[in-house]
Amino acid sequence: MVDLTKDHQGKVKARLLDLVLGRSGRAYADWLDERGETCRRGVKVAALDPFQGYKTAIDDKPEDAVTVLDAFHIVKLGTAAVDERRRRIQQETLGHCGRKGDPLYGIQNLLRAGAEKLTDKQWTRLENAIAARPDEDLAVYIAWTCAQQLRSAYRHPNPAEGRMIAVKVLESFPTCPIPEIARFGHTLKRWGEAFLAYFDTGRSNNGGTEAVNGRIELHRRVARGLRNYDNYRLRMLLIGGGLRHPHLK
Repeated sequence: MVDLTKDHQGKVKARLLDLVLGRSGRAYADWLDERGETCRRGVKVAALDPFQGYKTAIDDKPEDAVTVLDAFHIVKLGTAAVDERRRRIQQETLGHCGRKGDPLYGIQNLLRAGAEKLTDKQWTRLENAIAARPDEDLAVYIAWTCAQQLRSAYRHPNPAEGRMIAVKVLESFPTCPIPEIARFGHTLKRWGEAFLAYFDTGRSNNGGTEAVNGRIELHRRVARGLRNYDNYRLRMLLIGGGLRHPHLK
């Protein structure tokens, strides 16, 4: 659990609040119970990955908190849907998921990238690969453009305009004829309010949480592992900014 409060300049100063055993909604809810009513009332926005257990805990405990679906995880799911479509087409048409020399296998990294990052040479490679087998591979390109539409919502400089794109995504993805995009669309629809809340809460996200998690992983490798959970917790609170008093437990 990470404090993502912004300072007076609007910058997030991520600070590790605590870590508990078990990746479950129950573990999260128990931790919130232990914090007390005053602490729970202070939670106004909660950014989380698309795990229903966490959302249930937030909805039940700090009832007034706004749940925000983390943008990084959503873009990752969209990219995974494109990759799943690519592998399925390769399996159906070639009998394997991808080998050197296969048109789609050669552009798999391009299909995972944002359109705004592609060079002219990379655009040409992408278009040529699709044009080589338009009947088979056009669906992959369509899936990729859907993922790019999702990215454009998050990248738009105006949150209101980005929200309008996101609403169109919610409306169109579930009815997409490409099964992978349709399934992804239904997932977004289930999380509709939390998905759109990103644009209404100053682009709240889990970037600070991922940064803290990176520090935890680094120090765990440096320590070559820790056998005692209490020692592990205290060490991570120390490096994550969660220990501000020598007698804090």
